[in-house]
Amino acid sequence: MDHQSFSQFLERCTFPTADAEVVCAVSGGADSSALLILAVAAGCSVRAVHVDHRLRPGSSEEAEVVEALASSLGAGFEAVTAPVETGPNLEERAREARYSALPEGALIGHTADDQAETVLLNLLRGAGVAGLAGMRRDARRPMLSLRRSETQQICDLAGHTPLSDPSNQDMSFLRNRVRHEVLPLLADLAGRDVVPLLCRTADVCRDAEVLLGRVAADIDATDVRALATLAPEEMRWAVRGWVEENTGRPPDLAAVLRILKVVTGKSPATDIAGGFNVRRKSDRLHIEGPRG
Repeated sequence: MDHQSFSQFLERCTFPTADAEVVCAVSGGADSSALLILAVAAGCSVRAVHVDHRLRPGSSEEAEVVEALASSLGAGFEAVTAPVETGPNLEERAREARYSALPEGALIGHTADDQAETVLLNLLRGAGVAGLAGMRRDARRPMLSLRRSETQQICDLAGHTPLSDPSNQDMSFLRNRVRHEVLPLLADLAGRDVVPLLCRTADVCRDAEVLLGRVAADIDATDVRALATLAPEEMRWAVRGWVEENTGRPPDLAAVLRILKVVTGKSPATDIAGGFNVRRKSDRLHIEGPRG
């Protein structure tokens, strides 16, 4: 493989320095296959990990395709099984199972198109600044500035035919409807490609989130008396940051408002997502849980 052929893509990516050891999550589709190809082209020491949820007949054969690609690139390979039952919230449950099965710090093949979809999905859920910031531009997502169409180009350059996931056409999944219906409609209304606009919005909101986080970091969100002296917006952001730090997930606005009732003494305690409970004891907020 001529690594120089991929320089135009690598210059917009944030892969680690050459010889760094990385793990790439590779499902076999164009995005994750491009992730693997570019990681090798960047000079990293790469191991591909394929997670099989056993959701489709013959899914084990997909691992063989990924293994063949990894072998052709001189990368390592590992197959992991993380079965997920069909049913409600399948996307979310599969994502959680996949991330739990992957080694910590594994690289993910998210693109700018994924970012735009995430911003719209979070908007539909009523998200605030943090949700509109989309996915973090961190070390785990080196291709967040590339387009989905470019990942197919990368596969073509490598002489690789990626797998096609039939679930990407399943309109029962909200993300697929946003991808195939909402984004094209918005592009038609705007008369232009809206993905760069949505990604720019995410970057602006991310900057705002960072600045607000710095302000909140100086506030002891467990001190009820101190919280009572703050402006409402400061109180909400301080509580939000405290909950995320202690539970690993940002609370929605409804949960924050319920917690503020605990702060003001209007409620003794409240349940929040993930099975956690927030209660007030001796003018201090405490998080307990998660509950079974």
